[in-house]
Amino acid sequence: MKRERLLALIGSTILKLLFLTIRLRLDDRCGISKNESPGPCLLCFWHNRILGITLGFHRRYPKLLRHGITVLTSPSKDGEILSQFVGAFGMGSVRGSSSRRGSQALRELVRLVRDGEDIAITPDGPRGPRYSLGPGVILLAQTTGAAIVPAHASFSRCLRMKTWDGFIIPLPFSTISVTMDPLIKIPRDLNEEEFERARKNLEDQLKNAAD
Repeated sequence: MKRERLLALIGSTILKLLFLTIRLRLDDRCGISKNESPGPCLLCFWHNRILGITLGFHRRYPKLLRHGITVLTSPSKDGEILSQFVGAFGMGSVRGSSSRRGSQALRELVRLVRDGEDIAITPDGPRGPRYSLGPGVILLAQTTGAAIVPAHASFSRCLRMKTWDGFIIPLPFSTISVTMDPLIKIPRDLNEEEFERARKNLEDQLKNAAD
């Protein structure tokens, strides 16, 4: 645990210094940055865009007006590092994945949404396949009634790691463009075909914006 905390501390310190050099362009089509989105939201974005969305949160999330944001991270050691990392930026975390602690994590997320928290989910994490959207975010939206915000981040200059997701690291003095699409409401009562259509539509929307 101490090793994960140390790595997260080093990483978050370096990233905060890097963020000082980066220009942010935010296109907020759902109003969350101005606290115009009614009720808690589920921010949904690809795993390799974590740093871009983190910058958007760090600069423009209305922390004093909303109840905060919690990130779903895996129960692995990498998930522990990410949990400590997002904590350094003022975000909470819930540990769980489809293979471990899935049902418990879902219950925790439902409780947080009902308490007014926004939730951030990378639907192809923690191990892929890249740009494949699992059913969890649709199920959470159904269960809680919270709206989904498809979020995108593009980078003017960056490094792409040779990892399963092609993780993106912005270069100093570059520009990150973050787009928050309009809210998506998922009806509570969907049959199997309608559920899959909603999942596929969201997956396609995120894929089409990925470069």
